[in-house]
Amino acid sequence: MREPAEQFPGSERRGVDPHRAVGHVFADNASGAALAALRNLITDVAGVLVGNAHDTRLASGVTAVVFNAPAVASIDVRGGGPGTRETALLDPSQTVQGIDSIVLSGGSAFGLDAASGAQAWLREQGRGFAVRTARVPIVPAAILFDLLNGGDKDWGRYPPYRELGYEAAACAGIDFALGNTGAGLGATTVNFKGGLGSTSAMSEGCTIGALAAVNAAGSVVVGNGPWFWAAPYERDGEYGGRGFPSVLPDGALVPVTKGSPRMSTTLVVVATDARLNKAEAKRLAVMAQSGLSTAIQPVHTPLDGDVVFAAATGRVPLADPVLGMAHLGAVAAHTVARAIARAVYDAEALPFAGALPSWRDRFARGSGP
Repeated sequence: MREPAEQFPGSERRGVDPHRAVGHVFADNASGAALAALRNLITDVAGVLVGNAHDTRLASGVTAVVFNAPAVASIDVRGGGPGTRETALLDPSQTVQGIDSIVLSGGSAFGLDAASGAQAWLREQGRGFAVRTARVPIVPAAILFDLLNGGDKDWGRYPPYRELGYEAAACAGIDFALGNTGAGLGATTVNFKGGLGSTSAMSEGCTIGALAAVNAAGSVVVGNGPWFWAAPYERDGEYGGRGFPSVLPDGALVPVTKGSPRMSTTLVVVATDARLNKAEAKRLAVMAQSGLSTAIQPVHTPLDGDVVFAAATGRVPLADPVLGMAHLGAVAAHTVARAIARAVYDAEALPFAGALPSWRDRFARGSGP
């Protein structure tokens, strides 16, 4: 049972969910001892922490991925309507080689303020890119649209995302909530409530994890469900164990979307302890995008703002820089697909009139097919 959101002093509305009941992760080439030590979260990658902060009345929130030391990172953008901050510096040709955090936020363009909050917390810790005596924390960010989900967006002159970003970074830790938390709190798909998901795996002696805030224009389930498009990659029943239908339902391949521009996005962070340069991190992000194509139908539409960040902490060298990257990227794509399905599986319907049902509302054992 999920623990209630922690309330910060002086705030009745904002909550932080640093806790999560955790389970197993599996990998084709990992030992039993290695598997037992993993949580099936992106924070299985050493040096990676995650914090969530949200406002339940607002029905929106922020997720911060914080690196204990600057991480090599890049990005791949496939959606037709992205909203991002400080992503140009992630190009392999740019000067900055390490980033301090990645922030995912609800709130559409208003949510870009969240990165300023995370940046403020990092500055208090003495983190950042050194320019003589100054330090500037490097915090790329991306946002999703959740302004019309039924929450109270009448926030006054300034939106609350800067403070939420600070709180998310400040509470970052190894364990964190999934589903209705952080950037996933207000997320939806075309037919079910979206949310925040995470998974991990091992490849070539390296750990790799994915974090996804799923607010897709399309569907994560086959037809009307209960099967997930990502079912072939599921491990240990992490999103219900329903498998894949032996025969596709009628109409399952007909594209169905929310139908409104700029209202959808799936935001993904992939992290690994492999030692990569920025060009290799870019290739990892490109390959990881295949996980979105596996788990969401349709995807990368003009209605979406889909982005994948890839970050490497550099603790484990690849035995073969070419074949090792190929294997790492393939496992990254599978891990992303699983995180997307898990986000929807763990989500709960918002308490507003006309809110989309959750997958669990419709298909939890005893309540559906």
